[in-house]
Amino acid sequence: MREGSVPVWISWRSAYDRRMPSSGFRVVLASPRGFCAGVDRAIEIVERALERYGRPVYVRHEIVHNAVVVEDLRKKGAVFVDELADVPADSWVVFSAHGVPPQVVREAEARGLRVVDATCPLVTKVHVGARAWNKKEFTIFLVGHRDHVEVEGVVGEAPDRTIVIENVKEAEQVEPADPTKVAVLTQTTLSVDEARDIIHVLERRFPKLRLPLQDDICYATQNRQDAVKALSDGVDLWLVIGDPTSSNSNRLRERGESRGVESHLILDQGQIDPSWLVGKQSIGVTSGASTPEISVRGVIARLRELGATEVVESDGPVEDIVFTLPEAVR
Repeated sequence: MREGSVPVWISWRSAYDRRMPSSGFRVVLASPRGFCAGVDRAIEIVERALERYGRPVYVRHEIVHNAVVVEDLRKKGAVFVDELADVPADSWVVFSAHGVPPQVVREAEARGLRVVDATCPLVTKVHVGARAWNKKEFTIFLVGHRDHVEVEGVVGEAPDRTIVIENVKEAEQVEPADPTKVAVLTQTTLSVDEARDIIHVLERRFPKLRLPLQDDICYATQNRQDAVKALSDGVDLWLVIGDPTSSNSNRLRERGESRGVESHLILDQGQIDPSWLVGKQSIGVTSGASTPEISVRGVIARLRELGATEVVESDGPVEDIVFTLPEAVR
């Protein structure tokens, strides 16, 4: 090594230190966060089915969109499959919280599978709406993401009468067969603001548009988005804990960004990049409706290691809704 040169390991360490956050930042925990009633119910259904009927219990698709939850249930004996063809005859199978199209129900009946339906009751409400409008021969505008399993299930109720609309541009261009016989439904886990913008366009274009009697967007989705909106003026960064496949978790990240706050979606504490925290004084933390609290605790512990000196929990509405379990697992 030449005289006066800087050892490579010292140069690397100095660069790393510049990426580390300064100490003394605070963490603001959004409330409410984490599991909603539909997710709680779906997980409990799988756990009770395993206790009552033994291993294995098959689950069509991920019971909820969270890898941590799915892996925990897998260790307990749940087997996750993409199609019913992968379920042996005379087995117990659970339909996920996102719901299934009618043809899947018919297939399960035809094969003699023993079914426990964990569809969230709020998703079931959208299915009921689709069946009702289909019976009246209305075109159904389904506001949502066409590749999401919840949307696929609802479309299955009236595939010839349902048009999926993902954005304002599509709302401006859609041309139903009869513009006087149109109704709108929405995916339950959308961004409240985005859905409202799309529906406003549809209302302007189709004065006879029929709306749901109650908002289709899940109360938990709305509460979590409202919390991010309310707290964004007081934080420098949002960490949204959730699975990348989770619609409502992605909407939370987007809500933070829409308020001008740097926002990142992470599955767990291992995905925190310390460089995100550099120069930040207040870090907001929330989690999607399918994210377990253990993931939140892991993130908080990591933030303390990285310099958090204060963790405060915000006020928020109390969510005390409980959905009834299916008779098969009561």
